[in-house]
Amino acid sequence: MSESSSSCIDYESIPAIALNYSVRKRLALYLNPSNTVAADWTEIAEKMEFTYLEIKNYEKRENPTRKLLEEWQTRAGATVGKLLSFLEQAERKDIILDLQQLIDDDCRKYLERQKELPVQVPEVDSGHQDRGITVNDGHVPEMFDAFICYCQNDFQFVHEMIRQLEQTDYNLKLCVFDRDVLPGTCVWTITSELIEIRCKRMVVVISDDYLDSDACDFQTKFALSLCPGARTKRLIPVVYKPMKKPFPSILRFLTVCDYTRPCTQSWFWVRLAKALSLP
Repeated sequence: MSESSSSCIDYESIPAIALNYSVRKRLALYLNPSNTVAADWTEIAEKMEFTYLEIKNYEKRENPTRKLLEEWQTRAGATVGKLLSFLEQAERKDIILDLQQLIDDDCRKYLERQKELPVQVPEVDSGHQDRGITVNDGHVPEMFDAFICYCQNDFQFVHEMIRQLEQTDYNLKLCVFDRDVLPGTCVWTITSELIEIRCKRMVVVISDDYLDSDACDFQTKFALSLCPGARTKRLIPVVYKPMKKPFPSILRFLTVCDYTRPCTQSWFWVRLAKALSLP
């Protein structure tokens, strides 16, 4: 990257998830084709420490670069700076030069989102402000458009949710427990502060595994107990695969985003994004 750009943006501090659709699309255009002259996606995958079997599996994908980035960005230390370093090591400075402006724009948007403070901030007392809960907490609490309640077995769908809602023009900011919450934080503190104060809404990923999770059940019931009432503002249930168990009765009064019905899949993400974007 140019010296002037590097002096303004600390790429190592910005997670790879900050890169939006346009950057990822152009990266794929450069890296997907096999090239005997320049390094392609397979060399980047090796530098990301993917195994031989993983790389061979990605070869079957229509867009291996996109899948590679989706998987890599969930790993610790997956930053924009690290990706740029991989491209430089692979001698693909042509890609960096072409995408520099788009990458800088995405990084600045990410940094701006970190500074945004919603209406609830004045209500947060000093005790909350002094305690870090999420990885990007600073002098002020990090705020989110939605808290995602899910069980571990549904994590792959949460990855897709991140891709569809954060890394596209919707530009939403989700609080995903495994990615955003600092280890060692009290479960009660996480639930009460994130759901009640820092997140405008809560998306509940419903599945048979979710119904077996005590932690998910607790978080959902807590959100429903909030005043002035979760029914008009807080909860959005999402079903993404067929279920054998009955749908939880405490959520039946809420409209469900159903990904299992082929007739609604085409506008599923548009509908969910609009619900999360409302004031």
